[in-house]
Amino acid sequence: MTVELSFEVLGAAPEPYAAAPVLTMHLGVTESSGIAVHTVALRCQIRIEPQGRRYQDAEAELLGDIFGPRSQWSQSLRPFLWTHCSALVPGFRGATELDLPVPCSYDVEVAGNKYLSVLRDGEIPLLLLFSGTAFSRGGGGSLQITQVPWHAEARYRLPVAVWRAVMDQHFPNTAWVRLGRDSYEALARYKTQRGLLGWDDAVDELVRHATERAR
Repeated sequence: MTVELSFEVLGAAPEPYAAAPVLTMHLGVTESSGIAVHTVALRCQIRIEPQGRRYQDAEAELLGDIFGPRSQWSQSLRPFLWTHCSALVPGFRGATELDLPVPCSYDVEVAGNKYLSVLRDGEIPLLLLFSGTAFSRGGGGSLQITQVPWHAEARYRLPVAVWRAVMDQHFPNTAWVRLGRDSYEALARYKTQRGLLGWDDAVDELVRHATERAR
């Protein structure tokens, strides 16, 4: 007999004491063969399934950078990778529960984070693909090693409000834009020369001037 594992996401919440943004997913793990599991070195690939929800017009406009215009979405709206994470599952027999920490980033140059930052409300359709190595005891007490197959998976609809709570815990009302060094230095000079107090003031003024010229 070999270890046969299945997984379920029972819930998700911000990790309150993390130094950086972390989403904690609470997993249920079931072993159906009756073998006592010593431990599982679990890996997880989390994919976003964007075709599994509806989008407001304002969201659709901003998602054009990823998927193109709505007219192309029947072709371009496809699952894509968000992140990888891992955890150790303690020994158990039958079933157990554990927390899976999912590090989050505000780098909107990454497609997954750009997608998440655009959403206003509703849920995020996720597909969790599990792999890893399970250790158990076979006949005579010998160590038995079983690979967790990629078809071990779970779907979960993560509330957008939960993801926003994770980010707001560390970066309230903030988004990040990565600039090249030359662009950063040019913006810094502009801010200083204009006597502006912060980066928001500099960007707001530039956008206002560009909008006025475009009229």
